[in-house]
Amino acid sequence: MRLMRTRVDFRDSRGAIRDILDGVHVNAVTLVTSKRGSSRGNHFHKKTTQYLYVLDGRLRYVSRKGKGALRSVILRPGDIAVSPPGEAHAVVALEDSSFIAISWGPRHGKNYEADTFRAAVAAAP
Repeated sequence: MRLMRTRVDFRDSRGAIRDILDGVHVNAVTLVTSKRGSSRGNHFHKKTTQYLYVLDGRLRYVSRKGKGALRSVILRPGDIAVSPPGEAHAVVALEDSSFIAISWGPRHGKNYEADTFRAAVAAAP
């Protein structure tokens, strides 16, 4: 997992512009809402890189590369967690939350299950 903190790229009296990703190929952008206490993910992708951008709420993001140690981080609005191919990942909603899942690789649309492999990474709090 790689954690990225976004920053405001431009601000004036109208508001702000924030680049979420720049120079990244994308196959799918998915809006996900999660109720407090729910768990999502618990899988990995063999060929897909997945980016998770938090819109609101707080999430615990847990990941594990192969048989390595579990890594856990709390994500807040504006944070991005990146899971490369082969890294198991899960999200636990610490409060009602919404996020955007952005993917590059075969995991999208009708091919979602073709590159999604279940793995027990995290349970709800």
